[in-house]
Amino acid sequence: MLKSAQKGTDNLSQIENGFGNQILRINSVSTDEKIDIVADDDGHAPRTGNMWTASAHVITAVIGSGVLSLAWSMAQLGWIAGPPIIIAFALVTYYTSILLADCYRSPDSVTGKRNYNYMDAVKANLGGINIWICGAVQYTNLVGTAIGYTITASNSMMAIGRSDCFHKQGDRALCPISGNLYMAMFGAIQLVLSQIPDFSRISSLSMIAAVMSFSYSFIGLGLGIHKTFESGHSHGTAIGPSLGDVNQAQTVWQIFQALGNIAFAYTFSNILIEIQDTLKSPPAENKTMNKATLLGISTTTVFYMSVGCFGYAAFGNNAPGNLLTGFGFYNPFWLIDFANACIVVHLVGAYQVYSQPIFAFVEDWASNTWPKTKFLQKELAINSLFCGPLPISPFRLVWRSSFVIFTVIISMLLPFFNDMLGLIGAFAFWPLTVYLPVEMYIAQSKTRPWTTKWIALQLLNFVCLTVSIAAALGSIAGIIKDLDHYTPFKTTH
Repeated sequence: MLKSAQKGTDNLSQIENGFGNQILRINSVSTDEKIDIVADDDGHAPRTGNMWTASAHVITAVIGSGVLSLAWSMAQLGWIAGPPIIIAFALVTYYTSILLADCYRSPDSVTGKRNYNYMDAVKANLGGINIWICGAVQYTNLVGTAIGYTITASNSMMAIGRSDCFHKQGDRALCPISGNLYMAMFGAIQLVLSQIPDFSRISSLSMIAAVMSFSYSFIGLGLGIHKTFESGHSHGTAIGPSLGDVNQAQTVWQIFQALGNIAFAYTFSNILIEIQDTLKSPPAENKTMNKATLLGISTTTVFYMSVGCFGYAAFGNNAPGNLLTGFGFYNPFWLIDFANACIVVHLVGAYQVYSQPIFAFVEDWASNTWPKTKFLQKELAINSLFCGPLPISPFRLVWRSSFVIFTVIISMLLPFFNDMLGLIGAFAFWPLTVYLPVEMYIAQSKTRPWTTKWIALQLLNFVCLTVSIAAALGSIAGIIKDLDHYTPFKTTH
């Protein structure tokens, strides 16, 4: 509720609009003019997000580096299982996202009290140990995603560097290159962008990132279609690799890891509430969010099916872990360079989309714990080119910079693209995308145990838990295998 007034006013009155927005009405003595100042029902400045901005956030979060691993995932699953599994993940993610969007307000999904983040929603609907489960999984996953994006961005920058080197010196040149340098460069960019104070101010960055994700997805799709119709190579098999290609245990682990990669490709539930908190009303936030989710997931599924299927058809069971590294450096090298540059720009924005909730959580906790500490409360305003006046806090400067440096160092120690994506996806899929949304829906809707709906929801819970465990085991096995022949901070050729 607004508590400020204007000098020279005769009286103040407060009313609410149909959706609970607080309106401070000022009756001026000198002009006899009524001035309305609107704030949202929680006293915050009016939210301005809409379906399009929310869709951009969803697409930025969903269409990420995960799309590059889908051809490899298809190669592990084959034509029979691959496409249905991708569609199944899309349907599960969309359904549980609807359940989660209804939990933005509690106890009523339209007029109830706002929950500003995922943990608030869990606290309002479930409470108890579920709050700790949510916090641990959500923020660990967000940190893991930031690490995964740092690795992926550096891989794309390395691909550009190698492509240029081979183009100038020939395809037999050694072209030694270090991913550590590129990770440090990516981190330097994030050190600056991380000073953007909150989620609502990165809409422009998110829009640019969404455009970039479309760009490199289209390029990967186009190259895949072109190579598919070239003669002289396998277009894949019905069931993926045969036991003659790899041993039986490795086949099983890779199938499990493929499930984790697909789960990672659809992960965005951990920031859905934060995206929804940017939406204006009317209409009700959950209705707008459901439309944005449908648009975002439908769009990404079309891309995922196209890129995954054509990538698999292009390379068969030898599909690379990162699709854009499989086309060589001359076919055509400039287009692949551009696609990799688009990946880097996209991940610059996506890193912020996933990191802002972590920043907000730590800063809110610190502010509430030490409310009188000047180091936490002091802010200086500076003018920025894209975001207008930005408040710079000494605490934010130190804490956010430390976070970026931490993610870069871990990325340097464990630069395994497919394995890390699979592990991150497996770790977050069941608890954040399925279990908590389902349990919150059951609590909010007061669904009785052992009814048909309750049994169906619990069955969904169990199946997705099994998938997550299998995916995690496969990814861990892959990391262990990679560590056998990896030396940290070593320049590769």
